Amino acid sequence: MGCGERSGSPRIEGVVSVGPGSGGPSAVERDGVSGERAFLDWNAGAPMGAAARAALVSALDRVGNASSVHAEGRAARNLVEGARRSVAALVGADPERVLFTSGGTEANATALTPDHKVGGKPFRARRLFVSAVEHPSVLAGGRFAAEDVETLPVDGAGRLDLAALERRLAAFGGDVLVSVMAANNETGVIEPVAEAAALVKAAGGLFHVDAVQAVGKIPVSAAAIGADYLTVSAHKIGGPQGVGALVLAAPDTEPAALLTGGGQERRRRAGTEPVALIGAFGAAAAEIAEHVADGRAVRRLRDWLEGRLDLICPATVIFGREAVRLPGTVSFAVEGVSAETAMIALDLAGVAVSSGSACSSGKVLPSHVLAAMGVDPALAKGAIRVSFGWSTTEGDLARFVEAWTRLVERLGVRARHAA
Repeated sequence: MGCGERSGSPRIEGVVSVGPGSGGPSAVERDGVSGERAFLDWNAGAPMGAAARAALVSALDRVGNASSVHAEGRAARNLVEGARRSVAALVGADPERVLFTSGGTEANATALTPDHKVGGKPFRARRLFVSAVEHPSVLAGGRFAAEDVETLPVDGAGRLDLAALERRLAAFGGDVLVSVMAANNETGVIEPVAEAAALVKAAGGLFHVDAVQAVGKIPVSAAAIGADYLTVSAHKIGGPQGVGALVLAAPDTEPAALLTGGGQERRRRAGTEPVALIGAFGAAAAEIAEHVADGRAVRRLRDWLEGRLDLICPATVIFGREAVRLPGTVSFAVEGVSAETAMIALDLAGVAVSSGSACSSGKVLPSHVLAAMGVDPALAKGAIRVSFGWSTTEGDLARFVEAWTRLVERLGVRARHAA
């Protein structure tokens, strides 16, 4: 199939903003002459919400250590505990079981340890099983020795192979820890975490969910999943960078502390709490809860965008399209268009997108996610990720579509595919 527009297909001549636009520009002028930009890299970090920004600024004016007993210290403690309740409510957890960390990576490293307590008794996991499409902070294995980490396969859509998990659990026994992400950061594919949790619990193992990409985009309930541990990050839900949480979802399960030497966080994580960051995290959790229950508007934008990509080039491959995905993630490629070239051109046109995970020091590297899905390496080199959220407008996506159309035409991709 060629890369020209289908007969009778509409071209975008201009758009009207349909959303509040606090997460990106709402005004788009034809041919990209507007000085504003469209931020479409929410999976790397969502724009900070108004409530979180206000909470952060307000907290920076405060003094007092949250561990101090004087009035200033008590005020700081109240801010931390209020945030803890908000984060807990977002994922249906007990506030006393929310452990604040410096971000998702630290939360994952805290959970991924061989040593735990279950029901007050020591539990040692001899093996860590992770899916092949996990975030690098999970693939690294946390505190497990490299030889004790085993990768589980996924299908062509990037979904965990549950039969493979069941076979490995049967072969290895119950003294294991299994970590599976709730939704993939590159493709948006939602993983069968509840089904995986049931298999792991039946075998007697522990189950961790990296829910960083899912929380705030789809409803997430730690209890409904059946996880022992669940990871959340503030800057993925409109909060500040530098703070996250590990939710100890099971009432009687605790990982060995990663950071020791102080009594903070109920002796689960030593170090003075960053009160301002935590307060803003709590405000973001409360604000995003108002939007997460209904993702239909974001899903309509995704479907609109994918329809336009098909019109521009019917040879476009949208990764994970056959699976249930996050409402605001589109990962795609067109043979003959490299991701590096595309990102530079789009950036110059005022559009911020990504080639995949944003955790590779700004480098465009081969995607381990697409490789695990069996995508041809030549096609995977061109993977572009467009990710957006509740405040994204049609204008933001139209700006991308116009820039992408010009790029495809300039590279002669239409002619090559039509030949």
